[in-house]
Order: sequence, then C-alpha cells, then structure tokens
Amino acid sequence: MPSTRDLRRRIKSIRNTSQITKAMQMVAAAKMRKAQQAALAGRPYATLMNEVLAEVAANAGDFTHPLMEVREIRKRAVIVVSTDKGLCGALNSNLLREAVKFPKDTTVYITAGRKASQFVARTKRQLAAEFTYKDAPLFSEARAISRFAQELFIKGEADAVDILFTNFISTLVQKPEARSLLPVGEIKAVHAELEEGPADSFKLLKGATEFLFEPGADQVLGSLLPHYLNFQVYQILLEAKASEYSARMVAMKNATDNANELIKDLTLEYNKLRQANITKELLEITTAQMAVGN
Repeated sequence: MPSTRDLRRRIKSIRNTSQITKAMQMVAAAKMRKAQQAALAGRPYATLMNEVLAEVAANAGDFTHPLMEVREIRKRAVIVVSTDKGLCGALNSNLLREAVKFPKDTTVYITAGRKASQFVARTKRQLAAEFTYKDAPLFSEARAISRFAQELFIKGEADAVDILFTNFISTLVQKPEARSLLPVGEIKAVHAELEEGPADSFKLLKGATEFLFEPGADQVLGSLLPHYLNFQVYQILLEAKASEYSARMVAMKNATDNANELIKDLTLEYNKLRQANITKELLEITTAQMAVGN
C-alpha cells in the first residue's frame, strides 16, 4: 500500500499535468475557432467554382486536357495530409490506417505533415516528396503540392493521384477520407453539405444553352483546371487543420477531466489512509496508557 507521502507526490504530479492539459485545451480551442471559420469560409467559393467548371466543361464540346487523360493504373500517387504534432486523439491513427490500404509496391506517397512522413519512413514505403504547411495554410503551399502531383501525372510517373485527409464534420466528428484528384473526371464539390450561400447565384447560368469562350474553350478550361486542383488541395488543407485542432481540443479536455477525476480518487484514498494512520496512532497511545496504568 502506498504511503501518504507517495500519494501526495502523485496528486501533485497529476495536478501539474492537469494544468498543462488545461492550457493546451484553451490554446487549441482558440486555434480551432479560427481554423473552423477558415474552412467554412472556403466552402462556398469551392462549391461555386466546381459548379461553374462542371457546367462549362459540359458545354465545351470535345474538350481534352492532359489532366483529364484516363489510363490504366500501374502506379498510383497518394497525397497524405496529416498533422505535424500529436496529442490529438486517434486522428492520425485513423488516417494512417487508411493509408496502409494502398498497395505498397505500386503506390508512391506525397506527404504534407510530419506524422505522414514518419509513417512512410517507418513502413519503408516510397516517398516522392515531403511538404509542410502552416497552422493557417497558405494558398501557395497548396499550389506547390498540387503542381508536384500534376507534374507526376503529366510525366506519366503516376497514372492516378488520390488525396487522403481528415474531413471536418463537426467539433466532435472528423472522418478520414480518400478522394480522387487526378485524372479530373466528374467535378464534385469539395464539401457537399453546403447550406445557402453564393453558389445560389450560379443558378442563373444553368439556364443558358450556349457559351461563348474568349479566346477559346481550350485556353479557358486549360487555365481553370489547374486552378481548380490548386484550390481543391487548399480547401482540403483547411479542412485538415480544422479537424486537427478540433480533435486536439477534445483530447486535451478529456485528459484534463480524467486528471481531475484521478485527483479526486487519490485524494479520497489519501484521506482514508491518513485517517487510518491517525486511528492507529490513537490506539497505540491508548494501549500504552492502559499498560502503564496497570
């Protein structure tokens, strides 16, 4: 049985840990709000751009582009968007569990985030490139990732490119998701669950039956497709950051609550042991007095 001194040390140590996790929870909560606002703010633009591009592509006739070339998949590139740090629950574990499902011999990885890079090195998989992105992702960072993937696809070094990330659903729910990036097929919204927003203004275009391109459909769509891919990667980085800070805030809150609960249990045990020691000492004193009195 531990002594009262050991229990006091454990209580003090856990209380210090509780203070640290509480501070980390507050920091994550502040960053979470900014990350969630950035992710939600980007969804209307992403959805509107995708709808415009899909409508224009459907009316562009026999338009072809190297990024739309469909070929037999012999080599696949996977962009894995993870976090740089841990302490965010099972977020990275769930994500990397999905990454393992891709065949090791025919898959090359492009990582964004230190945890994904460590996973590729640890499992001895093929790493094509390693990228970093800030707490507030920049469009230039997403563009660099997207351009590298496009170059792999156009050069024929990859026949398909997928992107694996954690999609932000809510503060308590983050879901790992894999999406096809290349070749560009049916263009869909980055986040389908969009409420009313600027995309409603696009309804005016859907009634049109003829489009006039200047200088031409090939040039217009040829410029739109790379930008479409760049922004899709950018929106995914925003979703991943919102998921990261939401998961970290929840994980730190759970850690703080568990520490406080453990402190209560140890305090109760400490008080019981202390009371038992006091009772034992009183009994020894009483027994000694009785022995002296006899």
